[in-house]
Amino acid sequence: MTPPLIRLETVDSTNAWARQHPDQLGSLGAVYATSQTAGRGRLGRSWQNADGQALYYSCALHRPLAQPETLPLLASLVAADAIAGQFGADCAVKWPNDLLLAGKKLAGILCEGTGGGWIIGIGVNLAQPAAFFAGAGLPHATSLAAAGVPVPDPQAAADRLAAAFTDLFAARLPEFARSGFAPLRQQYCTRCINLGRRVSYQGGAGQALDVDDDGRLVVRDGASGEQRIFTGEVSVCGIYGAL
Repeated sequence: MTPPLIRLETVDSTNAWARQHPDQLGSLGAVYATSQTAGRGRLGRSWQNADGQALYYSCALHRPLAQPETLPLLASLVAADAIAGQFGADCAVKWPNDLLLAGKKLAGILCEGTGGGWIIGIGVNLAQPAAFFAGAGLPHATSLAAAGVPVPDPQAAADRLAAAFTDLFAARLPEFARSGFAPLRQQYCTRCINLGRRVSYQGGAGQALDVDDDGRLVVRDGASGEQRIFTGEVSVCGIYGAL
C-alpha cells in the first residue's frame, strides 16, 4: 500500500502540521511544501524560508522502533540516497545528520517524538542562488542550483524528491524498526565526513575514528582517551569554517 503523501502550497511548519493531523498520515505518511514560514532546525535554530525554492518535508511514523534515538542517522541516509537518485548529486553527511554538497550545507534534518510516534523533518535547498545565502548571512549553505545541479522547475523537483523520500522510508523502515542502526552503519560511515578529521565537542576535541552500532561518534581524545558522543554540537575542522 502506497503511503499518503500530502502536498501543501505553504505551511507554518511541516513538522507541526504532521503533529496536528495524524489521522491523515496513518502509520507512515508524509506532508511537504515549498514554502515554510516558521520552520526550526536542530538545537532550536530557525530555518530560513525560501518561498518556492526549497523542499520542506515531514514524514510521520507511528510504529515501535528498536532504536529510535538513531532515527536521524537513518533519515540522513534516506535523504542522501534520494538526492543522489533524483539529481545525481553525491552528498556527504556531517554527523549526525547534516547533508553537505561541495562542503556546504544542503539539507538539515529534525526528528521529534510525538504521541507515541516520531516525525522526521527534512529541509532541502533546491534552487536558491548563491546570492540568497550571502544576503541571509549563511556563507556555509548552498542549494542544488548554486552547486551547479540544474533545477529548472523547483516545484517539480520538490514533487519528485518528496516522493523519493517517502518511498525510501517505506522500503527501509521495516528492517530499521527491527534491528536499529547497526545494519546501516557501514553505509553511513562511507558518507560521514567527520571520520579521520579533527573534531571538537563540548568538553573536548580529538580525531573522529568511527560511528558505532549505537550511532555514537567515536573520538580519540588526547586528554581523556576514547570518547563516544551521542548528543550536542560537534564541529569538524575545515567544515563550516571550523578551525
